[in-house]
Amino acid sequence: MKIIGKKTIRVDGESLVKGKPVFADDIKLNDLLYIKILHSPIAHAKIKNIDSSKAMGIDGVVAVYTHKDFNKHYYTTAGQGYPEPSPRDYRILDDTVRYVGDNVAFAVAESVDIAEKALEAIKVDYEESPANFDDTKAMNSPQMHPSDGPTGIFNVKKNIAANLRAEVGNTKEALAKADFVFSKEYSTPFVQHAHIEPHITLTWLDENGRLVIRTATQVPFHVRRIVAEVLDFPLRKIRVIKPRVGGAFGGKQEIMTEEICSAVTLKTGRPTRLELTRKEEFYASRSRHPQKVKFTFGLNKKNEFEAMEMDILENCGAYGPHALTVMSVTAQKALSLYRCPNIKLEANAVYTNLSIAGAYRGYGAPQGFFPLESIIDEMANELNIDPIELRKKNHVQLGDDIPIGKIIGEGGEGFPVIVRSMGLTECLDEGKKLIGWNKIKSEKQKGIVRRGVGVAAAGQGSGIPGIDMGAAFIKMNEDASFNLLVGATDLGTGSDTMLAQIAAETLEVSVDSIIVYSSDTDYTPFDTGAYASSGTYISGTAVKKAAEKVKAQILDIGMKILGVKKAEIRNGWVIAEGGKKISYSDICTKAMYTDEQQQIMAEASHMSYDSPSPYNATFADVSVDTETGIVKVNKIVSVTDIGQVINPQMSEGQVEGAIPQSLGMALTEFMIFDEKGAPINTDFNNYHIYTAIDMPEIVTKFVNTHEPTGPYGAKAVAEIPINGPAPAVANAVFNAVGVRIRNLPITPEKVLSKIL
Repeated sequence: MKIIGKKTIRVDGESLVKGKPVFADDIKLNDLLYIKILHSPIAHAKIKNIDSSKAMGIDGVVAVYTHKDFNKHYYTTAGQGYPEPSPRDYRILDDTVRYVGDNVAFAVAESVDIAEKALEAIKVDYEESPANFDDTKAMNSPQMHPSDGPTGIFNVKKNIAANLRAEVGNTKEALAKADFVFSKEYSTPFVQHAHIEPHITLTWLDENGRLVIRTATQVPFHVRRIVAEVLDFPLRKIRVIKPRVGGAFGGKQEIMTEEICSAVTLKTGRPTRLELTRKEEFYASRSRHPQKVKFTFGLNKKNEFEAMEMDILENCGAYGPHALTVMSVTAQKALSLYRCPNIKLEANAVYTNLSIAGAYRGYGAPQGFFPLESIIDEMANELNIDPIELRKKNHVQLGDDIPIGKIIGEGGEGFPVIVRSMGLTECLDEGKKLIGWNKIKSEKQKGIVRRGVGVAAAGQGSGIPGIDMGAAFIKMNEDASFNLLVGATDLGTGSDTMLAQIAAETLEVSVDSIIVYSSDTDYTPFDTGAYASSGTYISGTAVKKAAEKVKAQILDIGMKILGVKKAEIRNGWVIAEGGKKISYSDICTKAMYTDEQQQIMAEASHMSYDSPSPYNATFADVSVDTETGIVKVNKIVSVTDIGQVINPQMSEGQVEGAIPQSLGMALTEFMIFDEKGAPINTDFNNYHIYTAIDMPEIVTKFVNTHEPTGPYGAKAVAEIPINGPAPAVANAVFNAVGVRIRNLPITPEKVLSKIL
């Protein structure tokens, strides 16, 4: 291949490095109104009265909106395929607040400063209700959501947003017969996305009275559908534009500013702008779901897995966007990595009066692989087996039919899962060499600072089988360039470039001959959005199919113009036997103006019942100070099987971007709430993400496999590398100092208390 697998300059690279106005807020609108949100200071209360008279008396305040000004639609803010599997438990404004940060009112003014002054002048009378901040007590706490109105809640009286049960074989019998049984519980906390660009939306009415929404989103088509529903506004009169996005990581797979701006524009007739502050991003947007996960394993004398039980308690916070689907992914991905004839799952997602959890890169899988890969390590230690060998003995193999995949899908029943490409053993072997496993393992540890090494294996998926769909449209121009229109959403990940590479490879032209336009609901075809690692596998296949159709048209018309019945395409030419040939440019020009008088163009859609897993082995080299408990990560080696690599540089970037996010969850990141449910660490001084100064040496490598169902043999890369670093670090800490931390993050206090 000439383009696939080669480093390629990003198609949007020049505009980004030159600082061109490409992001959501990089436009100027006349007569613009600014919106600020009044957030609840109380975790759970009924709103008795809102007095906005003083706010309305401030010069420049245009309006103050409360729950009395909006319809009573319940919806989900989760940007998911329709019908959404998440509970519809949310209103644009409600007369009850359920967490510190819940929306109470919107102030609309001529400037941000005036809108903020208006918030200070609004007086609210609250009737406080009992609040619960403990997910283990949620099912026995007072009911949080009304019995009438919301839909899709598994058990509203017990505050259970979603439930999952599944069993393959008989784990009770298998555990009773097992030679070794291990059972441990682990937990992961609330963590923040910390994307550079906050949530921001601008809306206006165009010259035809249509609502235009320009927004930093991962899901433009879901935005259009949900806004139309919530506001009872015709979908045909809504256009959603997704410009460049300054980071998302799942946090922008949510509709939570778009409906507000749209409502105000429709009420006032004026353009509006709403940007969340960094503090609002921390407590009033979304975070990763905290989970408590218990694993029980049964092994035979050959150290083969005979039984695996998984119990999940997921904390949704006050509302349940993504409640069921995140938990589904936690279970499905973790339970699909190792061969085991007997598997049982019990999972509950519960409401608490804390900040709302939602989609975050990995989408539940990191919460599953931390406990899974930790207990694998614990078992290896107890059985005195090399942890790499225990994984190699038990992980799924090429050709395996994974039974749990047929039962658990993302939000519903699954589809048959067949392993058609597999490079995990190679990942483990290569990573072992690159980290210096044998040398570090054999070193005798002494002194204040001890060194250790750890490993974790992981899988993921490539799109949601049977649900995710992407479409592409390609048309040819006279100079042999091609317009590629896709609904796929580039979040800075480089999907526009990757799709251009697929089109260029198929059409046998250079990447700069492909002009990409993406994510505008008026002009581009449908795509479910940028989530579930679907870009390469789903949208990429749609592009390949459309390009193949265009290529067939070029060949057909070229042969007609040449007057031959047999020819082939080579590097932008149609060439017949005997050397007779015609260029792409001449074919297109003649087709449009003289001979055929037709536009060479084609569209294609793609949906798959397969979701091939990429595989990863992550190795961590750490140092632990036994006097302070401080853990320093010296080196991370990440080796991944993503099938055919489309763009090596961008794939490496995906891995290198995922590692600090996982290291943050492992060591430094967690949201803190006070005794009344108010968030404490709502800025980057007090919430510690991994920065350049904290980063270890990173070694990134890919093993060579071919996925037969993917475009040019490719699988996903976006999420898989975030799953391994946290458990690898935890395992390395144990190797260094014999301390097992089962509750993330691994803070110095926790390490020191165990050492002492």
